Amino acid sequence: MSDGAAPDPQDALRERLAMVEDRIARQRALVEGIVDSVRGENVDDEHDPEGATLAWERQQAAALLAEAESEREVLRAALDRVVAGTYGVCEVCGRAIPAARLAARPAATRCVEHAR
Repeated sequence: MSDGAAPDPQDALRERLAMVEDRIARQRALVEGIVDSVRGENVDDEHDPEGATLAWERQQAAALLAEAESEREVLRAALDRVVAGTYGVCEVCGRAIPAARLAARPAATRCVEHAR
């Protein structure tokens, strides 16, 4: 923003959520593509070098999908806090979470002192 005003947290969270939703869609398509590529084949992960690679790729893609889905839930919870008026308030001490921390971690629920 050119006027120096802080961005609206709801807008920033929605923008980040849209990026995460896109990442989820891409990861889901990747997982499905890997699964489809071995469907109907007799892949023996234990004895076939190619099977082990495909199993690893599938697990890696599934882990990245789960991570993105988890981030989506955290962002949705942050949006709920905006609506409730508790966004940017440390859940431990009740003080304001510094703007720099929220810029780096928009879904933060704790100030730096109480960060896990």
